[in-house]
Amino acid sequence: MDGSSRKKWVAWAVAAAIFVVLMIVTPAIPQNEDYHDFADHRTLFLGIPNTLNVISNIPFFFVGIAGLILCHYKDYFRLSSQGELWSWTLFFAGVTAVAFGSSYYHLYPNDATLVWDRLPMTIAFTSIMAIFIIERVDERAGAKSLAPLVIAGALSILYWSYFDDLRPYAVVQFVPCIAIPVMAIVIPPMYTHSSYWLWAAGFYLLAKVEEAADKPIYKWTHEIVSGHTLKHLCAAMVPVFLALMLAKRAIEPERVSLLQKWKVKLITVRESRSKDENTIDVNCNYSVVSTTSEQ
Repeated sequence: MDGSSRKKWVAWAVAAAIFVVLMIVTPAIPQNEDYHDFADHRTLFLGIPNTLNVISNIPFFFVGIAGLILCHYKDYFRLSSQGELWSWTLFFAGVTAVAFGSSYYHLYPNDATLVWDRLPMTIAFTSIMAIFIIERVDERAGAKSLAPLVIAGALSILYWSYFDDLRPYAVVQFVPCIAIPVMAIVIPPMYTHSSYWLWAAGFYLLAKVEEAADKPIYKWTHEIVSGHTLKHLCAAMVPVFLALMLAKRAIEPERVSLLQKWKVKLITVRESRSKDENTIDVNCNYSVVSTTSEQ
């Protein structure tokens, strides 16, 4: 086993050890039954209960199907390896499945139907993590991590379903939310247009805020639309931005991290301001000398 492989195994072992310790030292997190009590219960048309929370999942279907087609149609996304192809395929499949799983859940909100809402989301989350490992860390390691990550995500749902404990699911959901933006900023990308990752992360963060403010937003909008409905629409923008990124990107000729680019821009701005200040000082001194000479 070479040094690189040893480091990867050590990293996985450390991550597993941290997870086990967290499971030992932290209390179980049961599913709060109030979670199913959404602000908007209206049946607006076609006899669909919770109408807007159900139909606001439709964008996931169209974005997911479009992504799946473009992954395989004439190499439109120009995916460079089988690992990328399978990872992006699973991501867009998960997005497509969210349309059905989330709609089913919102027709009959309870713990049993919530499983089918969270399962496709978990497939999407874990696929994205594999994609990031492929693009930013190591292509082979990322491809090999896809199946274990997706299985771990599915097991976290089963664990919650049987033991009413959300801790593994919380890890699966929130670790990518932290790791992906950090990796997008710090680690040099393989492709151009990597800032689209940050746009996607921003819309996901906005979606989580809207989810938390479900009832206040429903009240602020005079019961026109709830925060949870807006959450679905914002969350659907995540795969939109990622699909746009895939369509536009190319191999990055010079792999420079966003953090490094921002540092260069900051230095350039500071130097520009310094030059402007020096020019102003010179002009002021020239004016003073000119006035003195005339006197």
